[in-house]
Amino acid sequence: MLTNSLGGDVFLKEDESLTAVVEKELMLLERHLIILKAVWNDGPIGIIKLSQITGEPQHMVRYSLRTLEKNGIIRPSPSGAIITDDAPVKIKELANTLDRFQKKIVELKQQIKNIR
Repeated sequence: MLTNSLGGDVFLKEDESLTAVVEKELMLLERHLIILKAVWNDGPIGIIKLSQITGEPQHMVRYSLRTLEKNGIIRPSPSGAIITDDAPVKIKELANTLDRFQKKIVELKQQIKNIR
């Protein structure tokens, strides 16, 4: 049995689980947020230092930085990644999206209870 970073056990192979794709995406989002926090606290910061701080391999750090940059949360500078002026607004939007997800999860859990 495997344990994921969300605190749950993974009983099925990824391709067999109804929630595998969502779980994978949540774990990816979690990594992006870990990278974001490090940039916020320690920026400007480069890939090697981010890798050391977070324990993530450099190629995964690079991917997270690219994703955060595409979303307008960070930007590259000669000294390393830095937070954009729009970052607080973008983070608030993300929090609102997660709130909507949370409401949907509650609805889905209710649907499961109604199946029994």
